[in-house]
Amino acid sequence: MSRFVVAVAFAALAAQASAQEPTAGMKKGEADLKSAGALAFGPGGILFVADPQGAAVVAIATGDAAGDPEGVKLDVQGLDGKIASALGTAPADMSINDLAINPASGKAYLSISRGKGPAAVPVIVTVDGTGKIAELPLKELPASRAALPNAPAGGNQRAEAITDLAYAEGRVIVAGLSNEEFASNLRQIPFPFKAADAGSGVEIFHGAHGRFETKSPVRTFTLCTIAQQPHVLAAYTCTPLVKFPLNDLKPGAKVRGTTVAELGNRNKPLDMIVYQSGGKDYALMANSSRGVMKISLEGVDKAAGITEKISDKAGTPYETITSLKGVTELDRLNKGNAVILVKTDAGSVNLQTIPLP
Repeated sequence: MSRFVVAVAFAALAAQASAQEPTAGMKKGEADLKSAGALAFGPGGILFVADPQGAAVVAIATGDAAGDPEGVKLDVQGLDGKIASALGTAPADMSINDLAINPASGKAYLSISRGKGPAAVPVIVTVDGTGKIAELPLKELPASRAALPNAPAGGNQRAEAITDLAYAEGRVIVAGLSNEEFASNLRQIPFPFKAADAGSGVEIFHGAHGRFETKSPVRTFTLCTIAQQPHVLAAYTCTPLVKFPLNDLKPGAKVRGTTVAELGNRNKPLDMIVYQSGGKDYALMANSSRGVMKISLEGVDKAAGITEKISDKAGTPYETITSLKGVTELDRLNKGNAVILVKTDAGSVNLQTIPLP
């Protein structure tokens, strides 16, 4: 099996990358977030923020472009309370939506909703290696936006217009729902931003349901190389794990993914990364009810795919990391470590650095 590219530096996409500076076309005040969901980093400290309520992806020039990620250790107990205090609110009146580590500096970035419902205020907060918490000054930083042309009109579906995103040389890969017949959508948006297209409608076989589906969104995904080709490795609720060749995701295309595993029903995948351990490739997935899964990716390049109803689990195997409980978000910090958000039994949230299992 070809090696998985954790840093997502895909040679096939590098040739497509724009020669423009990452900040080309950015202006102060352009962020104008209506919501703040999934986060991802691009070159030069560029932070990509999913704004599902605004039906857009926003790129922000953080200026955080250098540091020593190998020397950083992020550990903050009671993070939610400390963030709430910094924002002048209570932990019960805010939500932490996503975590991303800036690979250039090792600093943690978190997307926050301050308040509840449609009136919630989107905020981006940073945490450095000393535990210092700061609000990102969105109005003062250069930013640019890419509007989605076919986002759902409103309600719960609008909240899922963007469920996850990632950056690969010159492209922002976006998962979510559209208003098309194939509602589940994956799209590639050139960066520096140009107009976003309609993306690809994607179809999967859901083994627990015993049928093909086109309306359930990708919950979380990561990028990797399989058989020398860049792929999206995507996880869905209840829990199919599906691979999509990135080069198949063209505007207006209808793409059927290959379901390489059923990880067990009645649960929701929360976050996922890929890494190597002992010369082998793994995905590490935080899950709502089955703990943290360490999923073997050996043989996934040859997997024919699940096309029959599955009562429990099948395909690519996994083990549960029993020492990791309450994990809601995770991201790579450096070669050997990850950063996790952990909800404790008391209900508070801790930020921790852990060795990759």
